Amino acid sequence: MVIKTDTYPDVAVPPGEYLAEEIAERGISQKELAKRMGRPVNAINEIINGKKVITAQTALQFEEVMPEIPARFWLNLEMDYQLTKALGKKSVKNIR
Repeated sequence: MVIKTDTYPDVAVPPGEYLAEEIAERGISQKELAKRMGRPVNAINEIINGKKVITAQTALQFEEVMPEIPARFWLNLEMDYQLTKALGKKSVKNIR
């Protein structure tokens, strides 16, 4: 049985913020991460800055570089971020 809940986070935190913290802790630069993933540096930078979404393919590449963190984790972060943003927009519309 599915139970509907109205409890959602108030703040949308881009998954890129977590990525930035994770690579900093590992001593990996954006450039090095991009190289290991075979991606352009600007793609990694855009994810970190919340301008580009984490796709399933990108999540799998993150998992390859950081095997302790599963691809599903990255996709869930992205999904939660997008849902929180959408709910925020919906709340603003309802206030007007």
